[in-house]
Amino acid sequence: MSFVIVRSGGLSTTVQDTGRDGRYAIGMPPSGAMDQYSFAVANLLVGNPDGAAALEATYLGPELEFADSRTVAVTGADSGVTINGEPAPAWQALRVSAGDVLAVQQVRTGARPYVAVGGGIDVPPYLGSRSTYMLTGIGGFQGRALTSGDQLPLGEPGPAPAAGTEVPEELRPDFPAATELRFVIGLCAYRLTERALESFLSTEWKVTKDADRVGYRLRGGSLDFIEREQPFGAGSDQANVVDLGYPVGSVQVPGGDEPIVLLNDAVTGGGYATIGTVISVDRDRMAQTRTGGRVHFAPVDIEAAMAARHERRARLEKARAAVAPA
Repeated sequence: MSFVIVRSGGLSTTVQDTGRDGRYAIGMPPSGAMDQYSFAVANLLVGNPDGAAALEATYLGPELEFADSRTVAVTGADSGVTINGEPAPAWQALRVSAGDVLAVQQVRTGARPYVAVGGGIDVPPYLGSRSTYMLTGIGGFQGRALTSGDQLPLGEPGPAPAAGTEVPEELRPDFPAATELRFVIGLCAYRLTERALESFLSTEWKVTKDADRVGYRLRGGSLDFIEREQPFGAGSDQANVVDLGYPVGSVQVPGGDEPIVLLNDAVTGGGYATIGTVISVDRDRMAQTRTGGRVHFAPVDIEAAMAARHERRARLEKARAAVAPA
């Protein structure tokens, strides 16, 4: 079996795939790549099947030494990439040989780069997924972020696009200073006053330092709740409700002053009011928003959310056609 040696794990680099779906009922979040589009395109560029495990980094990527020849690709956040110290392009199929070292430098814009390797990262699946869930130490490589000296097993590579094949610029994401997140109002929005809900939607929120794969805490305003008597089974705070499930992307408002967007590694339920959900497509945008970045929420209905999903699928198919091996 071939492998890649981790010379440096960067700030926080984990093995991720499309996620551990279908386990929410037993309290298991999906984990998986936060930016599913960038992850999928990285796999396309190296000829991997959809869903093959790749690496997700945060802010500063890994340094990897290869034991044999492979096709590799770096997508996602705008990062400097080098092979043996020489600059190499992102969003392009790259060829490395035995002994070559790929490094993903600190991001310039965005937050999370993705590194795909031909054959995929061949760690053992756990509950049907190779994704890392660090809160409980399962999946991925020993359930944790990568560190120097780790040896990641690689699968058998298949046919890959020729070296130099790239994704057209128009199919790459951008990373604006202020990110719009489309948002389906619902769940416990009834707990907010009408004025508070209007304020939530009109406020430009700032991402705090508490922003990771579990969730993003935001700051920028204060939300008022409708007064009510404490219901049986709920906590005494006005933000408390009787326990309910938390969809991935749902926005929790504990205390009313620092909303939290719950993401791939969040708990699956609890007793805080969640006032709606960021649509699945825009969780890619959330994943690429860094600490100090700004977001605002735009209300949409389910039909618009589904249309956005179809648009992303069509965009991914365009990328697939653009990089398909001749």
